[in-house]
Amino acid sequence: MRAIEVLTILRTSAGERAMIEAVDPGIRLVDAGGWFDGEIRQTWPPFTAQRYLHPDAHGEGSREERDRMLAGAEVILGGWPFPLDLRARSANLKWFHQRPAGASNLLRGDLWGSDVVVTTSRGSGNTLAMAEYTLATILHFAKGLPQAAVDQADGRFSHGAYRPLQLDGKTVCVVGAGGIGRDVGRLCAAVGMRVIGTRRHPDEQPLPKGFTSLGGPDDLDRQLGEADFVAICCQWTPETNHLFNAERLALMKPGCVLVNVARGEIIDEGALLNALQVGRLRGVALDVYEGEFETPPRAELWSDPRVLITPHISGASDENRHRAVDVFCDNLAAYIADRPMANVIDWDRGY
Repeated sequence: MRAIEVLTILRTSAGERAMIEAVDPGIRLVDAGGWFDGEIRQTWPPFTAQRYLHPDAHGEGSREERDRMLAGAEVILGGWPFPLDLRARSANLKWFHQRPAGASNLLRGDLWGSDVVVTTSRGSGNTLAMAEYTLATILHFAKGLPQAAVDQADGRFSHGAYRPLQLDGKTVCVVGAGGIGRDVGRLCAAVGMRVIGTRRHPDEQPLPKGFTSLGGPDDLDRQLGEADFVAICCQWTPETNHLFNAERLALMKPGCVLVNVARGEIIDEGALLNALQVGRLRGVALDVYEGEFETPPRAELWSDPRVLITPHISGASDENRHRAVDVFCDNLAAYIADRPMANVIDWDRGY
């Protein structure tokens, strides 16, 4: 039986730690949840620290103690944000698993492109909550609810300004029919919408539940011309950076509603502002925005009543269905048995 030192650098519950230890008797689990908060506060932008760290979180132990923990770890379970120099300080590290689903979370640190195997919890987050958020924002704009806030501020009703739409029979294009996108498609189909979408490898039979068609990246431009609503659910990669630029926004139907629950950098916000200025879009829901981990949203977006901005909360709910630790434990068993692991990041592909 081989001893394996597993280090957790995010806060885990007693039950989650017991799950990890139960995978194999050779596991030596070291819990360092919260120990690195002080380093994160010093090395990440102040906006990030303020948003993601408790005001009283300043880390634990000395730098030497934290260095020893990292140096001894063969496997690390981490979250976000994380120590930026993790690879440089972890000489024995073979595998890192990050609790969030988005591989792009790691772009800022020295793990990206390194020789360490890195896995994510892609497809195992609170995807249903994110799909519900998407449907809620579609309804928000379809029923003209932004006008209610305007009426309340003015103290009088403008009945004709609501222009409500009926969702039954309308088309939604799901960009990225993975874990989140599949749930979006299923919920939209349940209210009578026609669901089309794209994914990197579309050759899947049968189609995901609720979808009437599923194409590849090259089919997106055609699908945008058919869609009354567009839901962005794909990974942020070099190929999807500013995927929604001026040219692509111009392909969308006039009066379309755009929802982004993926990453802000997938939309060119300058082009988005121009599309709003000329009145091309009925509404935009952004649970993410460019540079969201470092700065507030652009004032021009935040002040526009046709734009709904939330602070990356689409995955939150009263029920935590995030299976990150389950994914980690399954991969840990595979790692020990020298079997292939799930969700290994391909550095060239970007996720």
